[in-house]
Amino acid sequence: MTRRVELERCRPEDVEALTAFLEAVDLTLSGLDAPSVRLWVERDETGAIVGSTGYELSADGCHALIRSVAVRPTHRSRGSGSALATFALTRAAEEGARTAWLFSRRSGPFWQNLGFEPADRNELAAALADTHQVRLFQQTGQLKREIAWSRPLGGRTGA
Repeated sequence: MTRRVELERCRPEDVEALTAFLEAVDLTLSGLDAPSVRLWVERDETGAIVGSTGYELSADGCHALIRSVAVRPTHRSRGSGSALATFALTRAAEEGARTAWLFSRRSGPFWQNLGFEPADRNELAAALADTHQVRLFQQTGQLKREIAWSRPLGGRTGA
């Protein structure tokens, strides 16, 4: 069962705190302040970021690169990760994306529970060539070390 999370759109003044949060959980920081990257945060009662989610659309709007899905370690195992991922998938589909893609070397089983299957990283890179994360991974050579995942959008998004 996916739990409901209270999310707010990431604002320019949130980027510094979001960067620190994502850096602590070892996720990509590229383009967090770019207008094309859509990001949301979940906060605890003190206002600290405890979760994040987002995506970036391809130039044609048909593909979404899911990114920045993270939960603070002390808040894991409560269904938040699935709720955050489902939120991003639903929003991307509402914007017209037909396929969701992502990179994940550590969380394959989590993403498989949400309907993702292993994908060709070069196909991902071609579909989302203009996104910050793909450009960074190509420039740094990281792309050849990444594991790509994809799933169609518009169907079931929950586990």
